[in-house]
Amino acid sequence: MEIFMVDFLAKYKKSSLDPTSNDVKTVTVSSLTAGKKTILFAVPGAFTPTCSQKHVPGFVSKAAELRSKGVDVIACVSVNDAFVMEAWRKDLGINDEVMLLSDGNGEFTGKLGVELDLRDKPVGLGVRSRRYAILAEDGVVKVLNLEEGGAFTNSSAEDMLKAL
Repeated sequence: MEIFMVDFLAKYKKSSLDPTSNDVKTVTVSSLTAGKKTILFAVPGAFTPTCSQKHVPGFVSKAAELRSKGVDVIACVSVNDAFVMEAWRKDLGINDEVMLLSDGNGEFTGKLGVELDLRDKPVGLGVRSRRYAILAEDGVVKVLNLEEGGAFTNSSAEDMLKAL
């Protein structure tokens, strides 16, 4: 599993919106992890209650502490388009503490095998990502905290601080 993750992470591209130009830009996951200590965490959806009130704000508030422990990049992935992710960034008042990445079609999520099928729920979320947090060093996954369903029990900023 770790080899697959590293090989896949090295090849996959993510999208984000450049707030200065409103252009969608693509970044490779390998560029976020090569030669760096990176935390990549995922949430089921932008603007959803736990993601907006606890998960992302936790990483924003702990960003300085995580960086003091050697973390170079903190990035959040969600199965939402880049425009939704940019609106969410603005709504949460995020500057450069956490990078928000769009997995618009859920391809990254699918390749990792961490889909969360919410099509049977009345709120219409469709297929999203399970919540997780990855600590990678120079592209190698050192810690993977994967939640069951939509739970939020082991993928917080505090959990990553403990892992460091």
